[in-house]
Amino acid sequence: MTDCGCDKAKAELEEFLHRELSDDDFKDVSEHLAGCVECETEAAVGLTLMQRVRSACQEKAPEELRESILARLNAHV
Repeated sequence: MTDCGCDKAKAELEEFLHRELSDDDFKDVSEHLAGCVECETEAAVGLTLMQRVRSACQEKAPEELRESILARLNAHV
């Protein structure tokens, strides 16, 4: 294991949360988070924020609005 340190963990946190790191970098950051309360807390905040944004973005427009917009678009074609 290579302790990546707080600077690297924080710099790569966004990519870590989205699972966009290489396997080795993901492992390094994971191991660092397991042993660093400050970085683990920051990761938890990032994860919570990411989940809340994802949840908020799943709302759908009312069917009447959708139909109205599609009708207007089709009228201009």
